[in-house]
Amino acid sequence: MLHVRLLTPIIFVLAFASPACADDPLNAAPFSRQPCVLGEGPCTPSFCGVFNDGPCVPDIPFPYGSGDLRLTIESAPKGADADKYRKPDHDLNTLADLYAALRACWTPPASDEAREGMQMSVRFAFKRSGDVIATPVVTYATPGVTDEVRGRYRSAIDEALARCAPLSLTRALGNAIAGKPINIRYVDNRAIAR
Repeated sequence: MLHVRLLTPIIFVLAFASPACADDPLNAAPFSRQPCVLGEGPCTPSFCGVFNDGPCVPDIPFPYGSGDLRLTIESAPKGADADKYRKPDHDLNTLADLYAALRACWTPPASDEAREGMQMSVRFAFKRSGDVIATPVVTYATPGVTDEVRGRYRSAIDEALARCAPLSLTRALGNAIAGKPINIRYVDNRAIAR
C-alpha cells in the first residue's frame, strides 16, 4: 500500500505530461503550459521533472512583477524626466498619472538642512477614495546619517503625502490600487554645496 502511495504522483505526472505541450492551443500562455516531463519541448522552461536532482523552484514569469508598486522620486529630475514630475490636470486614471502626481508633491528639505545622496524609502497604501490608509512605514534610510537628518526627510515625505492626499482617482484606478502596497524611494540627488 505504501508503494502505491509513493508511485501515484509519478504515474499521474507521466500520464498527463505531454511531449507536444508547446503546440497545445489550450495552453498558449508560457506560464500556463503543461510541463513536458518526457518531451524535448520548450514547454515550461523552469519545470523540474521527477528525475531531476536537487531542489526545484519554478520561475513563473507573471506579468506584474512582485505584486506591489514601486516608484523612485528624485529631488532634481533629469531634463528628459521633467514631464514625469508634472501633476496631471485630470482625474488620475493610470499608474503613470499616479506616479506623476506623487512626484509633483515632493519637496525635499532646504539645501542647508539636506544631505547630498540621502535616500529614504517608505511603504504605504491608498484607499479607493485616494486617502492614505495608515502612516507610511520607513523601510530604508541611508546608513550613517544622524537622527536629525533622518527626521527632516521623514517630515518632508509626510508633508508631500499630506499635500497629495486625497488623490483624485478614477473609479477604475481606485479599485485597482486600493490596499496595494506602494514603495516609494526618495533620492536627494541635488549637488549640495557646504
